[in-house]
Amino acid sequence: MVACPIIFFAVQAEGITERFLGFIVFVLAALSDALDGYIARRYDLVTDLGKLLDPIADKLLLVSTFIPIFLISNGGTESEYIPWWGAPLPLWVLIVIFGREAFITLFRAYATRQGVVIAARKFGKRKTLLQFLFAGGLLFWYPINMLSTVQAWDGFGWHLSKGFLTAWSGITLALAVLMTVYSLFDYLWSYRSLLGFRS
Repeated sequence: MVACPIIFFAVQAEGITERFLGFIVFVLAALSDALDGYIARRYDLVTDLGKLLDPIADKLLLVSTFIPIFLISNGGTESEYIPWWGAPLPLWVLIVIFGREAFITLFRAYATRQGVVIAARKFGKRKTLLQFLFAGGLLFWYPINMLSTVQAWDGFGWHLSKGFLTAWSGITLALAVLMTVYSLFDYLWSYRSLLGFRS
């Protein structure tokens, strides 16, 4: 995806404008991906190639957001920590998320050699949605928090918004990690025959 390098570098920039740009490009890329999938299903345009390429597009978008978030939260000040968690994005979260993606990619490749095409499953899609909701919320939080500091926002509206964004990031990250693990076992159970287990 052309958008991925833009997101990767824009969200790590020092400027507020560049970070807002990264957030906007991310939203457009995520919506475009969702719209492509909807159109393919709605008009019966789903192909085996599409089943293989769609997860790859999701993984590229995942890398272009979670790696910068990890670098920002671990290399900056407390204002760039994960809201509500009050800490940088832990390395173990990346290991769980990317480890799951790597394993499923290899599993799909193995299944293809066995003549089986593994399409995205319901819980896999929910996992992706939660990951993107977390990433989108945090990519918006970083520039808006910087802007609030520059302009010294201190009104009720900002405090309410800050509380919402803080809870959003904390809750969606926790749910994303849980769904990441659950979706892995869902794939393994659904295609356990490929692992030598009886259905």
